[in-house]
Parts: sequence; structure tokens; C-alpha cells
Amino acid sequence: MTRLTDRTALDRLGFAAFFAEQVGPDESHLLVRRISSVHRDRLDAIDGSGPVSITLAPNANTAEYAVGDWVLADPHDGALVRRLERRTVFQRRAEGVIGHQLAAANVDTLFVVTSCNADFNPARLERYLIMANEAGTRPVIVLTKADMVDDSETYAAQASALQRDLSVVIVNARSPDAIKPLMPWCGPGQTVALVGSSGVGKSTLVNTLSGPGAGEPQKTGTIREQDAKGRHTTTARSLHAIAGGGWVIDTPGIRTLYVSDVTDGIDTLFAEITELAPHCKFRDCSHSHEKGCAVQAAIREGTLDPDRLERWRQLQAENRDRTPVYTGPKGNKTLRKKKY
Repeated sequence: MTRLTDRTALDRLGFAAFFAEQVGPDESHLLVRRISSVHRDRLDAIDGSGPVSITLAPNANTAEYAVGDWVLADPHDGALVRRLERRTVFQRRAEGVIGHQLAAANVDTLFVVTSCNADFNPARLERYLIMANEAGTRPVIVLTKADMVDDSETYAAQASALQRDLSVVIVNARSPDAIKPLMPWCGPGQTVALVGSSGVGKSTLVNTLSGPGAGEPQKTGTIREQDAKGRHTTTARSLHAIAGGGWVIDTPGIRTLYVSDVTDGIDTLFAEITELAPHCKFRDCSHSHEKGCAVQAAIREGTLDPDRLERWRQLQAENRDRTPVYTGPKGNKTLRKKKY
């Protein structure tokens, strides 16, 4: 049983001062646990001693919890008392769903995994970067299957251009040495999550990071040669120990990633446009035809790629159209999803 006083055990699990400060003096007797997997009818958790059980109330909704969450539990029966506030949360809005689907919580670094083949899609990578920026995590693009191509550096250059100061790492996920370039983000107490399409090698990379003797390995699959599409081998999110002392969360492949309610994430992705906008003559400048537009001036000067502006427009429009809005009389607001 891991209590708040067991600092060494909690530090290994990634429990930081941000979480400890949320526990009041009257809760110091409670057990600290971290959610390791979320199922329809139960939550699995770990503490300093290993896997532990969590007892839920009869009406509990497991969809309100994410892998990586920190919770407090009763020391007598293991009943869940409450969830601590998240430092970061990776979530997305799916088609036809009001509200977000939780993917992972309290993640320090998000590994956006793509392969050096037909799966490499800069437009899709931008969407993952937006989600990472919105979540408050540090994004790193991981290029897998580099051993299958002769020009992996070309892929890396394209990925690096997507966002300012973006880290890009090239790995052979099946090689034991794959963990070496990723270690700056996988140290003791650090938590990383893997996202990307099916078939890019996420599960293989999880197995490599976990190392031998880490329990049952994640299932891996094959891809179709004609379009590099893979099958879903990971069907649930789960937390795994990294051989170097950190933690990794694997997630199922996402076929469609919608942009919705992520204005801050877009602003970070297109920082060069965000920083120019305040210098425009008009506050509501559309950056298309107005006189005194600082963004158009940068394009004319050759310091801003016009293709970046066009992608910014498209993502801004999708975000605006897909973000639900609140309507109704004051004090009695109802959520209305825009039609699209």
C-alpha cells in the first residue's frame, strides 16, 4: 500500500508536487494509486508495490477516467475516493459525440509515431501536434521503419518544418537500440504516450521500451503494402513501465482525428502566424486582402510560407465549424453541436 509519505515509491511512478499539493491534511491517510488501464466496467491501477485493485461505486462511469490519472483510495476496502486534478490531458472529439474522449492523462511527452512509408502524412501529423499542444504536453515526432528506406532524413526534414523547435527522432522500433535516442524523455518518473495510425509500430516500440521480462508484450500486426495501412492491434489504452525507469502509455490507432475546440493548439502550431497577427492594422484581419496585414507582408518578403497560411486557414475553419457552441437563455444553457 502506497501512502503520501512513501515519496520514493511515488516518485518512481511520476507523482510530482503538483499532485501532492492537492491532498489535504484530512486525506493523508488515503492510498495513492495511478490508473493503468480503463475498461467499461472497471479500472486497473498500480502503486509502489505493483498492480492493485480499485473498487468503484455502483453508479461510477469509467469513461470519466483516463490512463495516467492519479486517484485516492480508501485503505480499508480500496474504494475510490476521488481523482486528483490532471496536469495534462490528451483528449479528442469524435464524430457524432458531444464532449471529449479521454486518451491519456498526466503525460509529460507525447510521441507522435509515424513510419517512413506511405503512412507519412504531414497534414495528419499537424493534427496530432495540435492535440499535443492543447493538452499541454511536449510533442516529439518518432519516425519508425527507417531501416526500410534510404532517405529517412528527408522525412525528418519535412516533420521538423511542421512546428517551431519540434524534436524529431528516427528509430528502428525493433532494434534494442531504439530506446537510446528516446531516453531524454523516458527517464525515471517521466511519462510518455504513443499516438499514431495503426501499423506504424507503436506496439513494437512499447515492447522495445519496456524491455525483456516486462510481462506480456503488446500484440503487433502487419500492414497492407499498397497503402501502408495497419490493423488495430492495440484495442485499449494501458500503462507500461519503461526499462529506464519511466512510463509509457500505448493507445489504439486513430483513423480520423477531428479538429475541435483546440484554438490554443493551432496557435502554437502556427506560432509564426500567431506572433505576426497583433501587428496587423486591423484587429479582425483575415490575413487575406486587408491593407496593413503583417502576415501578407511576411509572405511578400519571403519569411512566411504561403502554404502554411493556407493550412492555418483550413484548420481554423474546421475548428470553428466543429466546435460545439452554447445556446439558450442565461443560466439555462444547453449544448448545441454545429452541423457538419
